[in-house]
Amino acid sequence: MDRRQILIDAWNAGVVAVEPRRSVRSAIAVDGGTVRCGRTVVGRPARISVAAFGKASVAMAAGLSQAIGSLPSDGVIVAPRPSDGPWRVVVGGHPVPTEGSVRGGEAILSLARSTGPDHLLVCLVSGGGSALVEVPAGELTLADLVATNELLLRAGADIVQVNTVRKHLSAIKGGRLAEAAAHTTLLTLILSDVVGDPLDVIASGPTVPDPTTYADALAVVERFDLARRLPSPVLDHLRAGVAGALPETPKTAHPHQHLHLVGNGAKAARAAAEAVTRAGPSARVVTTTLTGEAREAGPAAATAAVDGDVGVYAGETTVTVRGNGRGGRNQEAALAAALAIAGTDAVFLAAGTDGIDGPTDAAGAVVDGGTIARGEAAGLDAAANLERNDSYRYLAATGDLLFTGPTGTNVADLWLAWPPSGV
Repeated sequence: MDRRQILIDAWNAGVVAVEPRRSVRSAIAVDGGTVRCGRTVVGRPARISVAAFGKASVAMAAGLSQAIGSLPSDGVIVAPRPSDGPWRVVVGGHPVPTEGSVRGGEAILSLARSTGPDHLLVCLVSGGGSALVEVPAGELTLADLVATNELLLRAGADIVQVNTVRKHLSAIKGGRLAEAAAHTTLLTLILSDVVGDPLDVIASGPTVPDPTTYADALAVVERFDLARRLPSPVLDHLRAGVAGALPETPKTAHPHQHLHLVGNGAKAARAAAEAVTRAGPSARVVTTTLTGEAREAGPAAATAAVDGDVGVYAGETTVTVRGNGRGGRNQEAALAAALAIAGTDAVFLAAGTDGIDGPTDAAGAVVDGGTIARGEAAGLDAAANLERNDSYRYLAATGDLLFTGPTGTNVADLWLAWPPSGV
């Protein structure tokens, strides 16, 4: 029994289960001009406008285009790379927003403002949307936002904390897009990449009310002791918001809003567990709310006793950057896990469902009880590589990196752990 291949095949099955085109296509039905989402009648729009953004934007847009057929439509798709789509495609930046992100954000805001009472604005939202679509608020610049985001990530802030700040520096996040479309019917289809599926956090919640405040954003900055390192316009902007000199993000829902979750980590985890079971071993979904420091969560999952042969985990961990190496949170979790399972028959897979782990070309890694021995044979020290956040170099040398290329979907990370015998 090839344990590594079983886990790789199961991970792939999890990703296929949240394929965006099919997920959106199955959520929407059109009958005689009447649009339905699931069991909900959305309306009979004279025109459908589409704003798609995130790593899965192109595939989600393709699914919607198939669903609405010949109904009059227009739209803007903001994607991480040049693509063909049913509507205009703008290339934004990820994981760091670029001028293309601003062009995409401005185009989407313009589209939203142009919609009328007899129109339907469909927003297709997926992970990565926070970077791919941006419009700096007030006098802030794109450079201000990029510097702030990088400081937060390097400090180890989680996605909720990062997006709390992002929403208060943006003219499109935190419900601002819904605010721009106040005079039309709004349908938001969401592919979640955030633990627990908090709609206000996914892509920084552009179409839903924002429960956070300027005071919350400033508290995040202070928690990580970043006030002296932030661009001064950012700190001034947040303080002005706390003082009431700037309007808060919207706190009430759009008056004609429909929300539908088309896919998430839980759906991927269930499919992965079912695939393991079909291959012969037993599997159990341990959690769909995986969080924590990657180098701590990886060993814990890799060695945990589970009710069955394989444990399946969905969620997203964080990395506190200490060195200047290369890697991603899944590679870091895998290298730390490799140390914990060295010399055993255990196998551990950690990978991002988008096929991208940090600023690397790998989705993640699959390690086993021989990984550390292979690294030592190559003259490498796993603990030293881990200390300088250089997991990519180590795992490349041991042949344990997992390469999938961009998958076109994104529901955060999916881990599979076959713990050591006797655990």
